[in-house]
Amino acid sequence: MHRPLNKSIDKNLVLETIIDSTANAVLAIDQAGKIVYLNRQVENFLEMPADQVLGHHVKEFFPTTGLLEVVVDGKPQLGRRLSLKNGTYLTNRTPIYSGDEIIGAVAVFQDITELQNIIDELSDDNERIRELKNLLETILDLSSDGIIAVNRDYRITMCNKSFASFLNRTPEDIIGKNVKEVYGNPIFPQAMETGEPEYGYLTTLNGKEIIANRVPIVKEGQIVGALGSIVFGNIDDFFALTKKIRNLKSQLDYYKDELERVHRTKHSFDHIVGSSKEITFVKDTARRVAHSTSTVLIIGESGTGKELFAHALHTESMRRKGPFVKVNCAAVPENLLESELFGYQEGAFTGARKGGQVGKFELANGGTIFLDEIGDMSFHMQAKLLRVLQEKEIERLGDNRPRRVDVRVVTATNRNLEELITEGNFREDLYYRINVVSLSIPPLRERLDDLDSLVDYFIKKFNKQFGQTVEGVAPDVATIFNNHDWPGNIRELENVVERAFNVIDGAIILRSHLPMYLQKISLNKNQRVTSGGLPELVEEAEKEAILEALSAANGNKMRAAKLLGISRAGLYKKLKRYKIHE
Repeated sequence: MHRPLNKSIDKNLVLETIIDSTANAVLAIDQAGKIVYLNRQVENFLEMPADQVLGHHVKEFFPTTGLLEVVVDGKPQLGRRLSLKNGTYLTNRTPIYSGDEIIGAVAVFQDITELQNIIDELSDDNERIRELKNLLETILDLSSDGIIAVNRDYRITMCNKSFASFLNRTPEDIIGKNVKEVYGNPIFPQAMETGEPEYGYLTTLNGKEIIANRVPIVKEGQIVGALGSIVFGNIDDFFALTKKIRNLKSQLDYYKDELERVHRTKHSFDHIVGSSKEITFVKDTARRVAHSTSTVLIIGESGTGKELFAHALHTESMRRKGPFVKVNCAAVPENLLESELFGYQEGAFTGARKGGQVGKFELANGGTIFLDEIGDMSFHMQAKLLRVLQEKEIERLGDNRPRRVDVRVVTATNRNLEELITEGNFREDLYYRINVVSLSIPPLRERLDDLDSLVDYFIKKFNKQFGQTVEGVAPDVATIFNNHDWPGNIRELENVVERAFNVIDGAIILRSHLPMYLQKISLNKNQRVTSGGLPELVEEAEKEAILEALSAANGNKMRAAKLLGISRAGLYKKLKRYKIHE
């Protein structure tokens, strides 16, 4: 009978630390075969964290396991050898009782691949046997863990130097003797009688407190001996390890805080490039709005940075520790948008995932949801969204039970919602609900004072990405940039600079590195307008931009639309409008 470690120590913490510290993998299931416990070694074996395994049926991860048989018949399966992931493992499976009732089963398995390989090689020839025997003994002697084994007659069959040193003896003095003659009242041979392994128990050896393991040695289904190993030869080492784990946890908490700080820096208003009076006014307004819980409508052309503002609103709000969830209402098919936003129950429709699915609103609970391209939402979905904003609750598809959600809603659009209301394509009541506070992001052509700083920012960004040392743009390129209307705004500018990095062969971006539609722009601003005026210039620039994007994307419409910052449906409309062959 062994003693508790220390009454002042949290027993659950000690037990969990011990089980996680052992080299063996431990897995437990309930009566239904669902996994209810696994230690770190099982996580490492499966290469996934515990929260992705717990609650799942054991057959999903171990199709040939005998644990279910143990639950049914209550008979332990000891010393079973099995092959997993090209390795050989020794496993013991035993039932878990609550009173007289079996409530589950636990499996403990150990990787014996290397040992099995050695055993297989030992059968080749005697010389090889001697070499490998010496190698095995050397390995055991090099182990810092004390290891000892006995047979059914309690004779010591194996002992390494580490264990013998606890008794101030050598392995040669011990091997072959009865273990009870070597030291009094040894505990580990009890594993032969019980047939059950025990890990991390506290005992004494030669007057020293140690933490040890004991396991039966099984051959062809019969227990032929017992193995004992010392996990901690000094109980103070265990306490030191516990302290180290606590310190590591403190460090982890520190790095989490640092990561959050970096995240805030990356997605704050300070990260939005520009100091012109136009953008400064919007940033100052947004900073004040960020601290409220009101819904916000962000208005601006494609490519102006609406998502950056939405993310900054979240980062500088009281909800910054909660999730930020983005949904592009134009990118999700109308028939899927409801399930995407609100989730669904199992069996809600054909093809519904087993167990159902959580919607974006529930995922954003406690944080912010950003609904981009709100102007493209169908009239039917607008009514559903209005109810969520009014009632602060959602209903999954196939479920009539309302679920409360605490979410701040930020929306964005590049369309004129008031015109859509007049046309009967947008609900007026929803408009006033989402437009409690509005932020109008100016297009790049209205904040050209920021053009130089934006170009510098993108050059630095792509220097890091491409491993280059581009210094700037040629004077005529700067003139072209200032004379261009930038219908694609900052996204267009970023794509233009990135394109230049793909073809540049020096330190300066030249006119020849620009897309053809920009190369055609006159350096004399007064000569830019053709007989067709601004509309014709815009159309020509837009057509050139589409052709450039299609070329860069090798004809892939989805990638071209992404480069242009528009939806795929929007790209097809423009292809038809400009009679560009698909």
